[in-house]
Amino acid sequence: MKVPVLVSLLLATAMSWAGDTTAVQQQERWSAEAGAPASAERGRTFFVNRHGGEWSCSSCHGTPPTAEGKHASTGKRIPPLAPAFNAKAFTDSAKVDKWFRRNCKDVLSRECSTAEKADVLAYLNSLK
Repeated sequence: MKVPVLVSLLLATAMSWAGDTTAVQQQERWSAEAGAPASAERGRTFFVNRHGGEWSCSSCHGTPPTAEGKHASTGKRIPPLAPAFNAKAFTDSAKVDKWFRRNCKDVLSRECSTAEKADVLAYLNSLK
């Protein structure tokens, strides 16, 4: 296989990963893994409350997370988190997993459970 063909193949594969999911599909996946339906109210409560640390999800993403947010320590702009206000939110599985892992560690000092992720997505998906 020639190098340009290999490069094209790799680029096509990488591009297919982006946009490989939706927020609803993520919610359904995590609900199934948790073995229970997600709750938008539990997700809202989780999102706005601090969990023993300095920050909550809403510290950077706002309440409700329907407008641009700002990182609490760096000031970096963050696009709206609610999918109805940001068409790209939760559409790339690799990024979704990366950001949940990173942000949950910031807020909880641990990774989120699948039930917590499902609940947060149920809350975010409920925002219109």
